[in-house]
Amino acid sequence: MPTSYAIAIGSNRRGRHGPPVAEVRAGVAALGTLGRVVAVAPMFDTAPLGPSSRRFANSAALLETALDPPGLLAALKRIEREFGRRRGQRWGERVIDLDIVLWSGGRWRARDLTIPHSAFRERRFVLDPLVAIAPSWRDPGTGRSVRHLAARARMVDRRPARP
Repeated sequence: MPTSYAIAIGSNRRGRHGPPVAEVRAGVAALGTLGRVVAVAPMFDTAPLGPSSRRFANSAALLETALDPPGLLAALKRIEREFGRRRGQRWGERVIDLDIVLWSGGRWRARDLTIPHSAFRERRFVLDPLVAIAPSWRDPGTGRSVRHLAARARMVDRRPARP
């Protein structure tokens, strides 16, 4: 029985697939090797968090897969390594970033994985793409829909999103 996941995808560094937008597209294609990609959000150009000066290309995808959360996390880390991602400075530049944001099973908590993603409720670079493909998905922590969370985040952050 497949499980559904909402995956946030971002890049702000050129890699072997090309500029960040091409890396995100290649990341979506790589997700397809793990199951069925049922929806892909438009690409958003977003400002970085932390010390990086390069803007990000961000999107999101809905993935159906037979993998459980730890299995999917391991597969996402493998894809990141294959793209050339190396562990380094927190919030630094990266070729690809693949994060599990939500899943159809509700909550998951382990030493190396927490679902829902701990900071997604305040991050427009996650919520804006996600609302385009899963506006009715609910945060199991607050009960609010992705659409509602995105509206709240826009109220706090008045900068316009740029698709």
